[in-house]
Amino acid sequence: MGIIKFEGIGTTWRIDLYSPVEKKQIDYLQTLVVKRVKEYERMYSRFRFDSFTNITLNQVGTFTLPSDAEPLFSLYHKLYRITNGAFTPFIAQVLVDAGYDAVYSLKSGTLHSPPHWDEVLEYHFPTVSIKKPELFDFGAAGKGYLIDIVTELLKEQGAKQFCIDAGGDMRYENSIPLRVGLENPNNLEEAIGVVTITNTSLCASAGSRRKWETFHHIINPHTLTSPEKVVATWVIADKTIIADALATSLFLVESSVLIPHFSFEYLTLFADNTFEKSPHFPAELFLR
Repeated sequence: MGIIKFEGIGTTWRIDLYSPVEKKQIDYLQTLVVKRVKEYERMYSRFRFDSFTNITLNQVGTFTLPSDAEPLFSLYHKLYRITNGAFTPFIAQVLVDAGYDAVYSLKSGTLHSPPHWDEVLEYHFPTVSIKKPELFDFGAAGKGYLIDIVTELLKEQGAKQFCIDAGGDMRYENSIPLRVGLENPNNLEEAIGVVTITNTSLCASAGSRRKWETFHHIINPHTLTSPEKVVATWVIADKTIIADALATSLFLVESSVLIPHFSFEYLTLFADNTFEKSPHFPAELFLR
């Protein structure tokens, strides 16, 4: 067994390799993974002034997207339509104005509703035509997608059984059940339950982790406020990008909006300590 640990895209990564691995192979895998994470951040991070999204996509014109952009852009486009614009990459300027900017000033100013998708771009992979400059934010699904990319990289290098944990969002490649605690957003030292997973992805989102003034890291573009009814979500899906995106979406729309379009299991915790759970979410809950 080997362990890979590093910091990337603003969070802590830990990769547990369950098969016997020599140290030199672990070092090699770590080099490959860290390099790939840095490349991804250079492409899609709104916190880097030199990223592809901040430089190229913030100007009028037609551009060729990176070869790995299709799953990310297509999912955002799909969820934008499904949620009537509540899930949008153009929430970036709203977050900046609210204080969640590149320097984490956490001081809010005046917020304005983001533009509609068709006002900003036309998307036909591999090209995108920008009609008006606008900041992009892929934070609602970006980490999940990067976990999927790292998963495929590890598999290409021969790794078969492993667990990727990037700031609590996970990809578990193993048929041996793994029990994972569900963190209580109101008391980070406690768990509200335990979920058991095998060969799947688990992502969580909570407003308690990044909170300031009246905001947290999720802002509804229609109300320009952070949702208060939902306090935490957990989603299990075959792809981490889907689990990550839907964990955010459940703050913005009812589960019934998403269920016809995706295969997933979920748990939503509400502010009054009640919860909604899909029938097959594999968890033992301590909530009454």
